[in-house]
Amino acid sequence: MSRTTFFEVEILDAKTKKQLCFLDKVEPQSTVGDIKALFHKSHPRWYPARQALKLHPMGNQLTDADVLQNLPVGTTATLYFRDLGAQLGWTMVFMSEYVGPLLIYLLFYFRLPHIYAHKYAFSVSPHPVVRLACACHSFHYIKRLVETVFVHRFSHGTMPLRKIIRNCVYYWGFSAWLAYYINHPLYTPPSYGERQVYYALIIFALCEAGSFSIHWSLNNLRGAGVKCRRFPHPSKNPFTWLFFFVSCPNYTYEVGVWVSFSIMTQCVPVVLFTLIGFVQMTIWAKGKHRAYTREFKDYPAVRMPILPLVL
Repeated sequence: MSRTTFFEVEILDAKTKKQLCFLDKVEPQSTVGDIKALFHKSHPRWYPARQALKLHPMGNQLTDADVLQNLPVGTTATLYFRDLGAQLGWTMVFMSEYVGPLLIYLLFYFRLPHIYAHKYAFSVSPHPVVRLACACHSFHYIKRLVETVFVHRFSHGTMPLRKIIRNCVYYWGFSAWLAYYINHPLYTPPSYGERQVYYALIIFALCEAGSFSIHWSLNNLRGAGVKCRRFPHPSKNPFTWLFFFVSCPNYTYEVGVWVSFSIMTQCVPVVLFTLIGFVQMTIWAKGKHRAYTREFKDYPAVRMPILPLVL
């Protein structure tokens, strides 16, 4: 009968090197996630999502799926702990980010008192494009909220609270800025009138449909609670055919949404929001594209991160 060799795990503070916890008789098949749970029992304020465990104080964070016996350690393992700070689940992250812009925009659309001059309080803009812009902006964020609750599956459990505050300032602040100008009593319609507005509306609707199609496709790819081990492919849905050319068509369609909204409103703050969003989404898309090419040897060489044949 074989005898099980148990591990001893010492957890030190990554900054001070002070011992925080010593775990005796840890099974070799235990994962880092299991070790975090044991650590949490002795230090309740550091729940697993707040913990970063490393093999070296300046090393990379271990994943919860890493198995103790597969790590380059002896039977007495030393792990270094760093507090990630207060965390919030991804569903609540997106709810916080998207509810704000939806409500803030409506405050400016209905021209609540103290936003513009008193004589404009609760007045209505005479320009149809202003009403259309409000409908499109509201639809976009309501769609995002619906996708957050019913479509998205999140591969990582939480986000640090400090990052959530930063993201909310970004989304909420830009929403207030662009809403202020679009709903301003002195706002002037686009240069080319209704033709410009309705062409932009068509592009907006197509990109919103494309975005939803991609999110739905990625949801089906992941499956319930299963980490994606396959890269996405086009389906019979024409909106997913963009997968032939880019790795992250959800970002491509998102950029299209805001480009069309910029054309529709002809508003400088919207253009700046679109530009900054494009830069950030390009960074995310390049990271995802690199991950795909590293993991899958048969990944299509023709695919680009976000813009077909370009970027």
